[in-house]
Amino acid sequence: MKRALDQLIVEAQLSLEQLAEKAKLPSERVAAMLDGRWTPSPRDREMLAAAFGLSPDEIIWGHTMDPRNVRYRQFGLEEDIS
Repeated sequence: MKRALDQLIVEAQLSLEQLAEKAKLPSERVAAMLDGRWTPSPRDREMLAAAFGLSPDEIIWGHTMDPRNVRYRQFGLEEDIS
């Protein structure tokens, strides 16, 4: 069964810094991946999966950022929203 990266972190009881260290990746990049601000490269996926003893195919790598927030930041909110 595939699991999301944030779920794996909770199950393994790892901090972000501990995961970054195990995966040999910068903690800022791992944080950005968890926030949905960075799409992990194939190499990033391999390194993160290896930190959990899994293959990249066993992890859900979907984008998590709410697209509505991106749109509102880009175009602003309408003034007459009720």
